[in-house]
Formats: sequence, C-alpha cells, structure tokens
Amino acid sequence: MEVTSGKALLAAQEHGSGSPDVLLVHAGVTDQRSWQHVVDVLPDHRCLTYDQRGYGSTTYQPEDGWSKVDDAVAVLDAYNVESAVVVGCSMGGRVSLHLALTHPERVRGLALIAPAISGGPGHVYEPEVQALSDAQDAAWERGDLDEVNRIDARVWLDGPLAPEGRVGGAARELFFDMNRIALEAEETGEERDDVNAWDRLGEISVPTLLIVGDLDLQYLKDYVARAAAAIPDARLVELPGVAHLPHLEGDRRTLTEIAAFVSGQ
Repeated sequence: MEVTSGKALLAAQEHGSGSPDVLLVHAGVTDQRSWQHVVDVLPDHRCLTYDQRGYGSTTYQPEDGWSKVDDAVAVLDAYNVESAVVVGCSMGGRVSLHLALTHPERVRGLALIAPAISGGPGHVYEPEVQALSDAQDAAWERGDLDEVNRIDARVWLDGPLAPEGRVGGAARELFFDMNRIALEAEETGEERDDVNAWDRLGEISVPTLLIVGDLDLQYLKDYVARAAAAIPDARLVELPGVAHLPHLEGDRRTLTEIAAFVSGQ
C-alpha cells in the first residue's frame, strides 16, 4: 500500500492478522525489510511496516514542516488501527517515543531497541570510535559512498569495537542495500521538531521493553539505562554479543523478548 502523508507516498505493508496490532518503525540505516525476522515470530498479530522518507521504496517531495510522527500516524490511520504496540529501533525508537508522548491514545506498548532519545546530553566517542567517525567524514567529503556504507556496517551492524564482518551473509548484504538507498536519498525538507523526549520520559505511561546490545555504542547504552530508570513501567534487557541491529541479524533472544512482550499487551 502507498500511504499519503503530506507530500510523501509511504511504502507500507501489512503482514498477518490478529490482535494487538503492531507498528514497526525502522532504524536510520535500514528500511522496513529489516523487520522480517520480527514479523516471522509474530504470526498471530497484524504487523505494519513502512519505509520512512529517504528510505526504501517511499517517494516524496521536499517539504518543510513534515514530521516522522505524522507519517507514523498516517500509516496507523490507513490501516484503521486505533492503537498498536509500537516497536522501534534507533531513529525508529525516537519516533516511537515521540508518538507515545504526543499521541498516547495510539500506543498500547513500546518495544525499543537502542532508541535514539531527543534532547539527550552530548557524548564523547571512545578513541577507536572517533577514528571511525573521522574516516567516515573524510569518505563523505570525497564522495566515496561505498566506504561510508562499509563504515556504517562496521559501527551499526558489527559493533564499532567488534571485529569487522562479525555479521555476514544475507544480513550484511541486506544492510548494504538498505543503507545505500538512504545514503543516496534526496533531501526531505526541514523536519518539524515534535518533542524533547529526554525530559519527559517519566510521562510514558505504557509498558515499555528496552533492548540494547553490549557491542553497541557506549553513549547509547547509557541512554537506554537512563530511559529504563525514568520510564515508570519499563524493563531493560541487555544482550551479549550483539550490537545496534540485533533483530536484523536474527538474534534469538531479541526475537523471543519482543514476541513475548507483544503477546502480553
């Protein structure tokens, strides 16, 4: 289905059937295809996936004042979903938090994988991570998108301090394909700033599952720990041996935790 939201046609898909409905919001280096393993473990639920602006098959015109939250609401409305369990990773976790804070009636539970949290404090990278960031900046400057993509895979898929290529095979090839589309995407226009979530985490009123891998960036692990302490009904799961995208690599603990959480809502 193509879902109209402002000047965008959001590429969306419906998977399966059953209650509660589940909305899956992808990370900033992937697209809706990254959720396949999660969809597979939720056969008794209707799962909705979509490509955000700048990702996957979604098309759009530059538009100032657009909002990722508005786009998420448009997907829910298109499928006649009053409220859903919302599963988000990274940037998609940020969108999920904003959705819960601005449209609490649309969210019945949150499952967040290493969520970005708007308004969070600044951070300093470890020296090895800073070196990767500097190398990526240099690759951008010379227009070497292959190298940018390679470094993104090293940081977000493998984990910045893990061996490069820790995750291989189909998951790695899919990452390269998804992220390359994002790297080549046209500008979306200036996005509206919906909310500062960092200072409002205590207002999240739905059950919340927080997942983070021990190979992820240290500041994100710190953010997730803060969120777990601040959100009243939150549970934190720390996963060994995985990084920022454990669902993409099919990590069994990640999939089991999400399936159990969704079924309990």
